[in-house]
Formats: sequence, C-alpha cells, structure tokens
Amino acid sequence: MDKKTPLYDTHVKYGGRIVEFGGFLLPVQYETGIVKEHMAVRTQAGIFDVSHMGEILVQGEKAVDFLNLILTNNYTDLAPGYARYSPMCNENGGTVDDLIVYMKAPNDYFVVVNASNTDKDFAWMCDHKIDGVELTNVSEQYGQVALQGPAAETILRKVCDEEYIPGGYYTCKFDGEIKGIPCMISRTGYTGEDGFEIYMPADKAADMWELLIEAGKDDGLIPCALGARDTLRMEAAMPLYGHELEEDISPKTAGLGFAIKMDKPDFIGKAALEADTPLKQRRVGLKVTGRGIVREHLDVYKDGKIIGHTTSGTKLPYLDGAYAMAIVDSDAREIGSSCEVDVRGRMVECEMVKLPFYKREK
Repeated sequence: MDKKTPLYDTHVKYGGRIVEFGGFLLPVQYETGIVKEHMAVRTQAGIFDVSHMGEILVQGEKAVDFLNLILTNNYTDLAPGYARYSPMCNENGGTVDDLIVYMKAPNDYFVVVNASNTDKDFAWMCDHKIDGVELTNVSEQYGQVALQGPAAETILRKVCDEEYIPGGYYTCKFDGEIKGIPCMISRTGYTGEDGFEIYMPADKAADMWELLIEAGKDDGLIPCALGARDTLRMEAAMPLYGHELEEDISPKTAGLGFAIKMDKPDFIGKAALEADTPLKQRRVGLKVTGRGIVREHLDVYKDGKIIGHTTSGTKLPYLDGAYAMAIVDSDAREIGSSCEVDVRGRMVECEMVKLPFYKREK
C-alpha cells in the first residue's frame, strides 16, 4: 500500500493532483500548473514536500570509517554543521544510490537517501556494517519541506532567527527553531536555486508548511510539486536515480567524478571504477534543434549508428526549449556536434551541449 507523507491532507487542501511516486502518494502539480510552479522557483520562491526522503543515522566510534568504506566521497575532514554529497556504489562500480551526509557531531552522522531506495539502502548499509557502528532508520520520525528560489532567504528570515539560518551552501543548523517548531535547517536543494531544506518532527510538518506559506505570500511563494521538481532539477542537470544513475551506471559515467575520491583507501566499487578507464560512456546534454520533445529511454544516433540512450528529457520552462540528458559512447561525445534521437520512429535532430543547461547567477 502506498504511504502518505505528513503533508498529504495539506496537498489535498491546496488542490494537488495526487500520484504514486517512490511508494508515496504525492502531488505531481497544483492548480497553478507545472510551468508556473517552475517559474516561481526560478524567479521568486516555491515550497515542496520532500517528506518522502529517507533518513538514516550512522553513529559510533567507527562511523567515519564506515562512511568512507561504503561511499565514494571522503568524509575524513567533514566538520560538524557541514554536509557532503556522495554516490554509493556496488562492487561492480554501479550506483546503489546517491545521498547527502550531514555531520552533527564527531561519530554522529545524519544521512539522507532517495525515497524509493530507503529500504534498499538501509539493508545495503546493514549488510556492510563494521564493528563500532550503529545504524538507525529514522525516516518515519521526520517531515521535510524544501523552500527554494531567490526569495527563499528573505522568507525564512521573517520566521527564523539569524542564528538558525545556515550561511554557506551545504551547511546546516541541527538545533534550529522556527516559531517554536524544533528543526534542522540545511542550505541545500534540488532545483539549481538557492534555498533550504527543513526537517522537523513529522507531526509538525503541516504547521511548518502553513507558517512558511503565510510568511511568503508577499514574496511570490507558491506550493510546488513533483512535476516542477523534475523540470527544475533537469534544467540544472542534476542526476536522478533511476535515470542518470542506476545499478549498472557508474557515477563516473554520470559525470560525478567530483564526488569520487580515488586517492582514499579502498571503498566498495573502487576497483571496478579504476578498471573503467578510459570511460566507455559519458553523460552529455542534448538541445533539441528539430521539432518535437525528447523523453527518456530513447536511442541516440550519430552518423547512422546508435551511440547511446537518453536518460531524461522534456521541455524546460525557463529556457523555453526542449532538452534531454543522455549516456553516449565517449568517442562519439563531441560538444557542438549534431546527433539524432529516435522518437517513435521519427528522427529528431539535436545538438550535444555542455551541462548544466541552466546555472544561476551567484
């Protein structure tokens, strides 16, 4: 049976169109529509329910050794109040998931994983647990909202004391408070904009939503849903598990080399990643220059030969054009060159372009 987040009734109240996603019933859009929700985040602000994400505590005297074993990034120098992104690989170098690790204190880490992978990730961690580590799945305890967009900080300042607002990207305040609601506030997001992800007790999620909606009413804040979350992350070329990342797609292929530290001691998947050199395939951006919209799981052709497949694709509202991401053969990946995508038997012309498609001005 599909789960409901603590904000399910709130979504119904605000006219959300409910669909199943990652085992949860969530809104795909509100009455405003995906385009308006997308543009609100790019130009003003949007609020998302991300309570479906999973949270796992990694604690104990060997916690950092464990994280360095199961993740490709290096957590040796992560300091309290900071976060770091990482893929988690299997022995073959494929991706089990991608996640964010927050350091609360020495030997105490808060790990956020993708909703549909929570049970799988927790089982994977338990199967590879080492002595001196305790793992706890605390996903049911938390609600989470994402406040995203250029006006996000202005809105948050109306309801939150300065001491609880994280300053730098990928920093967080664990013992925060917003109008009496205890919360963790991180300066992170999945939209390509500045913003915050706010964790609170599950039974306080609806109160937090209403509080932020009221605070942002003069700043253009509107409820946003899964549809806009997807177009925003794609415009910013952020990989999505099940698309750009899979059990058989390595994070190197997906262009996540910045989060793979080959100079640290052994980690799960390291040998396989070392063997995959030079890379046989790589991620690339596609700008549709012909007529049509390119979706995922379509063959990409160059000079009459299949060179790969698309992983995500749609029309991007802020850029006002159709774009896609694809995994293609490295020797065929040439920025500025043309290719074609087979859309139900019709070849649609595209141009290979650099990622991200959109990058906000600092």
